[in-house]
Amino acid sequence: MPSLLRLHRLKLTALFLAANLGLLLHLAVGDLKSTQEWVWLDVFGEGGSAVLCLVWLGLVLKSRPAGRVTNLLALGLSLVFFSWWIDCLDEFIRMPEHITWDHWLESGPMPVGLILLTLGLYHWHHEQLAISAQMEKRERVFREHRLFDKLTPLGAADYLRLQLEQSLARARSEQQALSLVIIDLDDFSSINRVYGNAEGDRVLQALTQLLLLNLRRQDLLCRLAGDRFVVLLPNTGERLARQLADELQQAVAHFAHKTGEHGERLQLRASVASVMALQDDAQSLLQRLNLALAKAKQPLHIRSA
Repeated sequence: MPSLLRLHRLKLTALFLAANLGLLLHLAVGDLKSTQEWVWLDVFGEGGSAVLCLVWLGLVLKSRPAGRVTNLLALGLSLVFFSWWIDCLDEFIRMPEHITWDHWLESGPMPVGLILLTLGLYHWHHEQLAISAQMEKRERVFREHRLFDKLTPLGAADYLRLQLEQSLARARSEQQALSLVIIDLDDFSSINRVYGNAEGDRVLQALTQLLLLNLRRQDLLCRLAGDRFVVLLPNTGERLARQLADELQQAVAHFAHKTGEHGERLQLRASVASVMALQDDAQSLLQRLNLALAKAKQPLHIRSA
């Protein structure tokens, strides 16, 4: 409560002064009623409404930062409280017949307060929608973060399958072609064996950047496993997918990586394969892609036999 008073002391002080001014005006021109004249139902109804309004005001001021929306809510609730407060005073103080300003104090602030309160609630509603959208985005990013590869900034195998399922559904509905390209480094295990796993990780990170630079904006590169990468090619037929696969293979062949410790140049080679989606689901399309890669990795004399 002390922090609440410090932060909103001007609002609360103004409300306190207005409520006491109303009380003093009633006492100055009116007469106190006897307890027999009190209507307890009105006392509890009007007084209880005023007390509840103060509770709402306290909750709003305590739970919200200062700002335009908070000011609208606070001013609206203050005016509503003031109307109920003046209305409650009539139960204890009898006003002369010729006095009319008390009716204005009782009835005038209420509609204005409700209008301001409605405006505040309207803007608060839009604030909550924006906050909910941000929280949903953060939750989605956090949830999908677990689907990303820890070594490279690429999606992992589960993320690839998720995106592939969505892309297959979109390709069918829009009647567009969809293809996949797979890239597998040849004899990558020898790099880990000779230069260590840390150097192998650096090779994969550098290769990731190389592949990304050679892809189109709409293409999606994922790390399937180890030294194996898959590119999802939306709106791409078999011929264009094969051409892109050959370009990626050439890019890898012309990329000479230097080791971090001694600066030796590592000449990389990769096997590639491509398939176009037919009536496959995600799993069967990936199976066909792996079979195509296995065929591409066979020695030339075996493939030509």
